Amino acid sequence: MTTTGRVSFVGAGPGAADLITLRGARRIAEADVVVWAPSAVDAECVREHARAEAELVDFSRVTPEEITDVYRRAAAARQVVVRLHSGDAATGGGVQEQHDLCVRLGLEVEVVPGVSVVAAAAAKIGRELTQTEASSTVLISPESSELVSEFAALQTTMAATVSGARTGQFVEKLLQGGYSESTPVVVAYKVSQADELIAHTTIGELESVVKQHKLYRPTLFLVGAAVKAPTRRVSATATSSVDEPLRAARPTRWSRRAASRIATRTDEPIPAAAPAVPTAPAAEPNPAWTAVEEIQQSVRRPAEEPAPKPKLTVVAAEIPKPPTVNASTSTPRKKPVRKPKRSAN
Repeated sequence: MTTTGRVSFVGAGPGAADLITLRGARRIAEADVVVWAPSAVDAECVREHARAEAELVDFSRVTPEEITDVYRRAAAARQVVVRLHSGDAATGGGVQEQHDLCVRLGLEVEVVPGVSVVAAAAAKIGRELTQTEASSTVLISPESSELVSEFAALQTTMAATVSGARTGQFVEKLLQGGYSESTPVVVAYKVSQADELIAHTTIGELESVVKQHKLYRPTLFLVGAAVKAPTRRVSATATSSVDEPLRAARPTRWSRRAASRIATRTDEPIPAAAPAVPTAPAAEPNPAWTAVEEIQQSVRRPAEEPAPKPKLTVVAAEIPKPPTVNASTSTPRKKPVRKPKRSAN
């Protein structure tokens, strides 16, 4: 428990539970209250990391005033609160207003960055959005922005989160800004989640693709030449007849030298190959989850009671006794006094 209460705005990543950062997972494991929206953040992300006794608040079912009350209660009771945001909490999601509110309430505030939805979508399609020959800037346009036409006039790669119901208006602004109907577009919906959708299309076909997949919720659109799908080269051997013999690779000077060295080595006997025993492949542990589990256990494990300090036993120093003299208790005998003899006259 902190001395003033703490609120951490954590970027939960694009949605997959294993794309959250280790720091974000630790903050969830430490939290007394977790505020999140199930429609934006996968429930597994919260279930895997949150404590069983943590209070879960559905952000989509409460008002802003109730969220403010959560922050006030954290300041009064010195609680640890985590507010989960989809993607990267440092680049959107209305974090700035909540951050400043928590600062005014005297809370300790922290922003934990996460994997952005744009980065996850670019990684999924294997495209570099800032490649020099296509564009030098990625412009992230919020859904409510009215500057899409101005951004389109720059002819850069645009990453825009737009409601599927407003795709027609979005297409009109792209064309007004100077993009052609053949400009490549990538439709990315629920990236990294089980029901993700990635579709390559063009500005001219964008509205029909969105209607075909019934995308009415906010969807990410990547627009520009940088997101064009690469053309796949089909090898001639892939379509050739299987009866054609395969040509062996031509050995090089280095490969021949290595083969001669291996053949002439006699200092180490070559062990006989053991017969192969078919065994079921063992499941390899996921190092990322192992690290997260170790963090969770270190946070959730109750603090060990300090061992009782041993009582100090003061041992008094023994006072040296004076040497004793064994005196005899019997009265010493007196020597008889002899009387002088009288002489006879």
